[in-house]
Amino acid sequence: MPVRAAIMVNLTTGRVLYEQQADTVIPPASLAKIMTMFVTLDSVRKGRLTLHEKIRISPQAASTGGSAMHLRAGERTPLVRLLTGMAVASGNDAATAVAQRVGGNSRHFVRLMNRKARALGLRRTLFKNPTGLPAAGQKTTARDMMLLTRAYLRAHPAAMRFHSTRFFMHRGRTLRNTNTLLGRVEGVDGLKTGWTVASGYNLVITAQRGKTRLLIVILGGKTKTERDRSARRLVEAGFRHAGAPGKVRSVLARGR
Repeated sequence: MPVRAAIMVNLTTGRVLYEQQADTVIPPASLAKIMTMFVTLDSVRKGRLTLHEKIRISPQAASTGGSAMHLRAGERTPLVRLLTGMAVASGNDAATAVAQRVGGNSRHFVRLMNRKARALGLRRTLFKNPTGLPAAGQKTTARDMMLLTRAYLRAHPAAMRFHSTRFFMHRGRTLRNTNTLLGRVEGVDGLKTGWTVASGYNLVITAQRGKTRLLIVILGGKTKTERDRSARRLVEAGFRHAGAPGKVRSVLARGR
């Protein structure tokens, strides 16, 4: 595959169907927001806040660079909308606002992220911020991201409502899901994209056909098109040979 790292697991059986440099360390980019949402939904489950609580947007959150849902300083936005903005538009402003509310400040929230990473056994992952914006030392691997996403979906299956949303409106602005495979590849129903110069184009997707459910992680695509083409090939090969990793590898090696 023309990407730096990849892994595909059959979530129905737990079997790894394909892996390529799955332990190579690469910056997560906005895939870090999967952990941000995980920690936040854990906090909701513990009763520390609710999905409908209105969170005041700080000037720092509103001015966070990169992808955004275009929050304004001083507005009060329900957590459920901030989570949707993170999942759909990859809003760095939303991620920062949520981190400040859940952790008290972003630095403490990042400690919660890394504590969770250690508890999940993510051996090569370290978070430096809740957004995935470039930061020295921030890292993950395809395997760690697969383990994180699998644990996230087990703990919070209802979170798929955020990741399967194709369009989202905020203050009259239509935001389109950055995962363009949604609605275009049969069975794809989530989950998250990411990009920085250092990481390349990253993607985690989930897909289901019949009783088979797949989870795919791709890190380090040179272009968005290349990343998405690789994801499509993995989806098709994975469903065609869901119980036969050897055949998946053979099909992909032949470029079919």
